Amino acid sequence: MRNLIYLLLAVLAFSVAGCASTQDLKAVRSELNQKMEEKLAAMDTELAAIKKNASNVESMRKGQANAAADIADLRDNIQQLRGQVEALKKELAVTTDNLLLKVNFIENFLEIGKKDIATNTAEKNGKLTGAAVTKDQVKKQDKEKAYSAAYQIFKEGNYDKARTEFQNFLALYPDSEYSDNAQFWIGECYFFEKKYEQAILEYEKVAKNYPSGSKVPYALLKQGLSFLKLGDKTSAKLLLQQVIKDYPNTNQARIARSKLQEIK
Repeated sequence: MRNLIYLLLAVLAFSVAGCASTQDLKAVRSELNQKMEEKLAAMDTELAAIKKNASNVESMRKGQANAAADIADLRDNIQQLRGQVEALKKELAVTTDNLLLKVNFIENFLEIGKKDIATNTAEKNGKLTGAAVTKDQVKKQDKEKAYSAAYQIFKEGNYDKARTEFQNFLALYPDSEYSDNAQFWIGECYFFEKKYEQAILEYEKVAKNYPSGSKVPYALLKQGLSFLKLGDKTSAKLLLQQVIKDYPNTNQARIARSKLQEIK
């Protein structure tokens, strides 16, 4: 820049003094133009570098913004995965409970099935041997037929009619080997009809009238589940805890533990 100033001063000096020739002026102007072109070229180069730096800064800013967006997306994905894991845990717990309940239900059927098989075998043996049918045998056969008929209606899902048949059975045979089962199925009829209050009362009769029967743990468990259906968590917890305490190492106790974990 200083060189340009000196050249300009020199031109002025020559012009004022009148002692510079035309050729000298042309040489000075040519040099001055060259210097100016070089300076402009240098300024263009600096401007291009500035623009490039500005572009790089903008790219960096965009890169940082994109990185921040990627991190936010990653966090969202992690949160969604956590939600899915929790949902799967809950679904697994529900599936486990359903399987245990099915096992519990099948156990009941198997136990009754054994009695039905014994009844059929006795009837067949009686027919095959041609033994005389006594009054007691007739009464036993009538009792077993009445029970089996009520049970068959229950399996068909006609809970209202099955309940009536079981009640009739208990009226005729209150202290038979099938009575505790019949009382339990009355409670089940109400449970499957979603009449949980009535079911609780009928389950209570199982423990009260047949305390040494095999259906007591089933009845206590279903009482707890009925209270849970009604939203009475306090009563449900007490009954489920009783099942675990009085009948450990049973499917009923395992179901009770699982249900207690769900109650908050």
